[in-house]
Amino acid sequence: MADQSQRPQHARASNTRSFLHKLQLHSPNSTQLVGFMTLVISGSILLLLTGLTLTITVLGLIFFTPLILISSPIWVPVGTIIFLVIAGFLSFSGFGIGAAAVISWLYRYFRGFHPPGSDRVDYARSRIADTASHMKDYAREYGDYWHGKTKDAAPGA
Repeated sequence: MADQSQRPQHARASNTRSFLHKLQLHSPNSTQLVGFMTLVISGSILLLLTGLTLTITVLGLIFFTPLILISSPIWVPVGTIIFLVIAGFLSFSGFGIGAAAVISWLYRYFRGFHPPGSDRVDYARSRIADTASHMKDYAREYGDYWHGKTKDAAPGA
C-alpha cells in the first residue's frame, strides 16, 4: 500500500514538471515583455487623458453654456461676417493666383519658351485650322453647286 500512495505523488510531480516545462516553452521573451508593458502603459495614459478631456469638456459646457446663450445674438452676425470676409479673401486670392499663372503661361507661350501643355495648344490650333480649311473648301464646292442650280431654275437671276 505504501507503493500505491507514492504513485499519485510521483504522477503529480511529473505533471507539475510537465506543466512548468510547457509554461517555460511558451513564456514570452524579454522583447515581448517590454513591448507588452509599453502597450499597457501607453494605453493607460491614453485612457486617462481621454477621461480628463471628457471631464473638462463637460465642465466647460456646464459653466459656459449660459454665457454662450446670452451672447449668441452677438456671435451669430459676427461669425457670419467673419466667414464671408475670409471666404471672399480666399476666393479673391485664389482667382488672383490663377490669373497670374495663366498670364505667365501665355507670356511664355507667345515668347516661344514652350511652357508645359503648349504642344496640345499647337495641336488643337492646327486641327481647328485644318477643319476651317476643309469647311471653306466644302462651302466653296457646294456653294458653286447651288449657285448653278439657282441659275438653272431662274435663268434671269
